[in-house]
Amino acid sequence: MAPPPISLAANFPQNPKIHQIPISRRLSPTVGTVSPSRSVSSVDSLRAKTDLLRLISDQERGLRTQTNPSKRKEIIGAIEELALHGDGTITTDSSLSCTWRMLWTTEKEQLFIIKNARLFGTETGDVLQVIDVEKGLLNNVITFPPSGVFFVRSEIEAEPPQRVNFRFTSAVIRGSKWEIPLPPFGRGWFESVYMDEEIRVAKDIRGDYLVVDRAPYSWKE
Repeated sequence: MAPPPISLAANFPQNPKIHQIPISRRLSPTVGTVSPSRSVSSVDSLRAKTDLLRLISDQERGLRTQTNPSKRKEIIGAIEELALHGDGTITTDSSLSCTWRMLWTTEKEQLFIIKNARLFGTETGDVLQVIDVEKGLLNNVITFPPSGVFFVRSEIEAEPPQRVNFRFTSAVIRGSKWEIPLPPFGRGWFESVYMDEEIRVAKDIRGDYLVVDRAPYSWKE
């Protein structure tokens, strides 16, 4: 049976609230509570992390950065500085398994969807990477509240210390009462160049960057 016509406007509110992430909530421990015994490297890492989160806090997940080359250069510089503190660390173990929520990216396809979702009568909600290292699975998810979602399923293989290879296996766009399967497309890799208990920073095969935090919920299909 053919799927019904796509009508996102019928399923989603016109102006859903997009979650804003306060920087102060993401900084733990705070600089003011660092003990004298904490290493200089740890303090520098916290400072670099704070700087990156400050730079991306008003960039609308990367939309504003697209038209501001100097800001993009500054943010990438901050990412590279933070990556120095992640150099040599293992970021492909079980701590990578998480529902990760996008804070900022340079990936044009995702930014295109975020920018143009309102053409379908909705706005983009959380954009997620859902990773299960043990099962070798990755879902890239774009939500359209309250009930719409577009997600791409992938199989992954960890390549320590920081690289994950992936292969897309299927994709689905889903509304409240309909679902359309799409063919899989492509493969590649990403490297989590920095990861802690709050955020992760990644660079991929195309040279795109991604900054995510650990979402306060677990996304399920």
